[in-house]
Amino acid sequence: METIPTNESINNSVNKTSLSNKILVKGIITGILIILLLIPTFLISDLVTERQERNKKVVTEASNNWATSQTLSGPYIFIPYKNSNRYILVLPENLEMNGEIIAENRKRSIYKILLYKSSFKSNGNFMFKLSNDIDTSLLQLANAKICIGLSDFKGIEEKISITFNGETYELSPGLPTSAVNNTGLSAPVHLSESDLGKTIAFNFILKIKGSGVLHFLPLSGNSTYTLSSSWSSPSFDGNTLPGENNVNKKGFSAKWVFNKANLPFTTIIQNEKTIKDDLAFGVSILQPVDDYAKTDRCIKYAILFIGLTFSLFFIVEIMQKKPVHPIQYILVGLALVIFYSLLLSISEYIHFDYAYLIASAATVLLISWYSKSHFKKWKTASLFFIVLSALYGFNYVLISLEDSALLIGSIGLFIVLATVMYASRKINWYNPTLNSSTEMI
Repeated sequence: METIPTNESINNSVNKTSLSNKILVKGIITGILIILLLIPTFLISDLVTERQERNKKVVTEASNNWATSQTLSGPYIFIPYKNSNRYILVLPENLEMNGEIIAENRKRSIYKILLYKSSFKSNGNFMFKLSNDIDTSLLQLANAKICIGLSDFKGIEEKISITFNGETYELSPGLPTSAVNNTGLSAPVHLSESDLGKTIAFNFILKIKGSGVLHFLPLSGNSTYTLSSSWSSPSFDGNTLPGENNVNKKGFSAKWVFNKANLPFTTIIQNEKTIKDDLAFGVSILQPVDDYAKTDRCIKYAILFIGLTFSLFFIVEIMQKKPVHPIQYILVGLALVIFYSLLLSISEYIHFDYAYLIASAATVLLISWYSKSHFKKWKTASLFFIVLSALYGFNYVLISLEDSALLIGSIGLFIVLATVMYASRKINWYNPTLNSSTEMI
C-alpha cells in the first residue's frame, strides 16, 4: 500500500527545507560581510603608510641636522705633476682600522630617530716605490697632500690630525681631486726625493657621527677593518660582507680583510683613474622592525581574524538556535577593524608590545562581553575569549618573527582550519534541528 503523506509531514519537510535555505542565505550574507569589512582595513593600511611616511620625513630632517650616512676612505697621498693637471695617487701599502659604534635612540615629538657616534683608531704605512713609467723629476713633491674622504662634514666631532712620517698635520675641508671622493679633508705634507722608495708610517684617530649607514672604501694594498658595537641589529651591506662577524643580544663585531688580489687597482694610481663608490662596504644601523611595519603586517591577517570570528559566531548561532543579525556581525567586524586603529595610535606613544597587549585585550573583552549579552551564557563568552586570545597571541608571534614568519603562519593556519573542521563535523547543515551538540557551547 502506498503511504500518503500527511499535511504535518509535508509542513515539516517544507520547514526543514526553508530553514536549510535560510542558513545558506545567512552563510552567503556572512561571507559578503567579511569581504566588505576588508575595505576599512585597506583604509587603515593607507593611514599606516601615511604615518610611516611622516615618520620617515621627520627622521630625515633630524638626521640631516645631526649628520647623514657616512662613507670613509683613505688616507691617500695626492702628488701633482709640474706644469700639468695630471697627478698620481699613492695608497697605503698596509692599513688597519679599528672602530667602535655607539647607537643612540632619540625622540622628536612621538617619533624615534636612530643615530650613531663612532670612534676609529687607524695606522698603517705608505711604500713610495713608483713604477718606471713615472718620471719622478716631473712630480711636485713639495705640493703633496694627504687626504681622507668623508661624506658629511657635520659628522666631525673633533679636529682630525694625522701623524705622517713623524710629523702631525691637522686636516682641513677640501680635496685636491674628486677622483676618489667629492668631499673630504686634506693637509699639505712634507715629501722629498729622499722619501721615494721608503716606507712611511702614519696613524690617526677619527671621531665622527652619522645616521643610518657607515661605509668604507678599501683604499690600501692590504687592509683590515674591525667594527664593534652594543647595537644588536646591524645589517652588513655594500660590495663585501665581513669575513668574520658575531651578532647577539649584547651587540655585534665584524671584520673585513682585503689584499692586493681583491682590488681592481694598485697602490699607485695615475692617469686620473676614478675610483667608484660601488667598492664601498660596511654596516647599516637599523631599527629591528619599526612599529609601522609591524602594524602593517598585522593588517595583512585581518581576513583571518574577521573570517574566523564570524565563522565562530555563525556556528554558535546554529548550535544554540539563537540567530545573530547581520547588523550584529557588522558591529563585531568593526570592533575587529578598530583594533588596528588602536594599535597604530597607541604604539606611537608607548612600546609596540604594550600597545598590542592593550589593543588586543580591549578587543577580546569587548567581543566576549557582546557574545555574553547575546547568547546569555558565560560558557559561550569564555569560548570567544579563549579563541580570540589564542588568535591575537598567534598573530603576535607571527609579527615578531622575520625569517620564519611564512612557515609558522602557514602551519598555524592549517591547524586553525583543521580545528574548525573538527568542531563543525557534527553539524547537520541540511537539518539543523538534529544537531546534537547544542549544549556543548
